Amino acid sequence: MLNFSKQYEYYKQMTEEYLLDVIRKNKKNDSYYSALTDAVEYSLMAGGKRIRPVMLLAACEMAGGTPDHALPFAAAIEMIHSSSLIHDDLPAMDDDDLRRGKLTNYKVFGEVTVILAGDAQLVLPFEIMAAAAVTAKDVSAMLILAKHAGIHGMFGGQQIDLAYEGKQADEKVIVQLNRLKTGALFRAAVCAGIAVGSGTEEQILAGDQYGENIGLAFQLVDDLLDNDPNANTGKTKGSDLKQNKSTYLSVYGEKKSRQLIQTCTAQAEQALRKTFGEKADFLVALAGQLQSRNQ
Repeated sequence: MLNFSKQYEYYKQMTEEYLLDVIRKNKKNDSYYSALTDAVEYSLMAGGKRIRPVMLLAACEMAGGTPDHALPFAAAIEMIHSSSLIHDDLPAMDDDDLRRGKLTNYKVFGEVTVILAGDAQLVLPFEIMAAAAVTAKDVSAMLILAKHAGIHGMFGGQQIDLAYEGKQADEKVIVQLNRLKTGALFRAAVCAGIAVGSGTEEQILAGDQYGENIGLAFQLVDDLLDNDPNANTGKTKGSDLKQNKSTYLSVYGEKKSRQLIQTCTAQAEQALRKTFGEKADFLVALAGQLQSRNQ
């Protein structure tokens, strides 16, 4: 019988230990650029739920692989996510003061160092994945992560977000923005995990459908929490309103947003159940947890 909390903590702890090991190795003999490695460590080990690496490890195991083999890929997606957060908080973008309840990286280390720290966390993932890759499926996972992080993925979504600051975007723009900015890394986590686990193309497609729906539901919940004064998000409250951003909430309203969260969660669960059956228990349970989160 699935013990969700225990399994989640297992995947999370594996990721934390691997990330710490990567940081320690990269801090050796770094006296000339210690501020850079300190900034990387500050953002990468600032806490967080590690949802994406947990998804990747679970997806690998669901497809028949071993979490140990998938660890470099799980760490890689967390680094890519971390880089997006510290860049996102910069004055040229969202100019935020808080991230995970702490001062944002640039408030501590300055803009120049933080830009380099974000860049480093985009390059280092491919170094550790390339060193760990042993099969064609591993290379496929690297390609999945690169594509979903790049111009037609997370970066493209960030560009749309910035382009529409101060403007009211319509539903089509909002869906595409968040499908890329938020959803792309969820899709990447599940699809790359299945690939590393030597899953089939049919299984990767099911994972993509799961990730697509989870990404949409996740952002819908985020938009609701940003406007909830009682939510503990670890970020500056009302930051979307402060930046005059268009969100799902501004397009759909609260009632429809909550309905869509339920619909997308159900569709995510169905996509995996149809293909993986009971092997999908953990990721199905995770979908339910993300739907009801309050931070």
